[in-house]
Amino acid sequence: MQKVDAKTTQTKLTKEQKQAVGLLSIGTFLEYFDLMLYVHMAVLLNELFFPKYDPHIASLINAFTFAVPFLLRPIGAFLIGRVGDRLGRRFTVVITSIITAVTCVIIATLPTYDDIGIYASCILMLCRVMQGIASLGEIIGAEIYITESIKSSAKFPAVTLIYFASVMGSCVALAVGGLTIKYGLNWRIAFWIGAVIAVFGYFARSHLRETPDFADANLILKKITQNQNLCSFREKHNIKNIAAIFLIQCTWPIWFYLNYFHCQNILKANFSYSQEDILLHNFCIASIDLAGIGIMIYLSSKFNAIKILKAKTILFTPFCFMLPFLLDHSTSPFFIFCIQAFIALFSVSTMPAFPIFIKHFPVFQRFTTVNMTFAISRALIYVVTAVGFVFLIRNFGNYGLLFVILPVISVYIFGLYHFENLERETTKGVS
Repeated sequence: MQKVDAKTTQTKLTKEQKQAVGLLSIGTFLEYFDLMLYVHMAVLLNELFFPKYDPHIASLINAFTFAVPFLLRPIGAFLIGRVGDRLGRRFTVVITSIITAVTCVIIATLPTYDDIGIYASCILMLCRVMQGIASLGEIIGAEIYITESIKSSAKFPAVTLIYFASVMGSCVALAVGGLTIKYGLNWRIAFWIGAVIAVFGYFARSHLRETPDFADANLILKKITQNQNLCSFREKHNIKNIAAIFLIQCTWPIWFYLNYFHCQNILKANFSYSQEDILLHNFCIASIDLAGIGIMIYLSSKFNAIKILKAKTILFTPFCFMLPFLLDHSTSPFFIFCIQAFIALFSVSTMPAFPIFIKHFPVFQRFTTVNMTFAISRALIYVVTAVGFVFLIRNFGNYGLLFVILPVISVYIFGLYHFENLERETTKGVS
């Protein structure tokens, strides 16, 4: 059910809207700090919470602990999506703070494998799964909350700010993880800090109001149910919209893998980078990624969001064709760094046009649909990249990357074109 608000002349956010954006950004930062903190400290923590194995088995454990939260996300996405569509957006962003706080406390106080054996491994993995579910509900919930609460074009930089917060959380986690490993700091303190912030986030978010879209839809639902005409209210899925947003969401994991895994392997193999070198290198790339999103926040306040994505697509597509050649002829770590910086700045994704995509889904199915497409696309592409790229690169070298990149770019263009036409038709209808 779509409600068109004619009052789109708002140029600045209200005090209440600014507070909501701030609270949601802080929460998203925290969620992704906690989620990625373990990833960047996996070398240390896996030694503490898993049995000692040979290096090959240890590498598999590292991959497993990274992948599990993402592979189980579709189940969590459905559950938390239904909660968001039935109980409201506000309830969801509050409950994710509770999950984060609890998991942080558990990890911070969890005895190691030497103390309680396999139970330590099982409890840790359960916490990782819960963190993955919470982070998914957090970022999607926050983006939907802002999209439904801000009716003006100001929602585009505001929603992009949420994404900025998630990347900043990952970036800070990378810095903290690197410093902890390098200087032998107490890793438990980082999780305690995360738990404390999550508790404050919970109390702050409990004062948020429900979004206008969800609240208005609930009022209509009550009227319909009173008239016993519920069937007329049922909202239908638009398969084309679902397919389009799914295809668009398939892109980001590819660029993430290329920047932080494939290029990392090249640096290790060709330039003898140590783990500390990799951490510092990745932190620099993450910082550039952060700066690129900051630029996107500014641009989305000045230009049409769809046109921004079209411009990035025009710049990035030719680069994809040249990428294997560039990787094969990399003569220095700085050359690899320049490739990674270009990917970080110009790779295509959902931002800043995400509010355009999600507003075309029915209110009482919006959270579930967007959550599920997000989670399934991530799980699918992470498997493709983690497994498929290994096979393709082994047989075709860096040119094997094109077997995945080019189809993904093609379907992304299709999805973007679909929503551009949909938005054009919607604008004409409102006019």
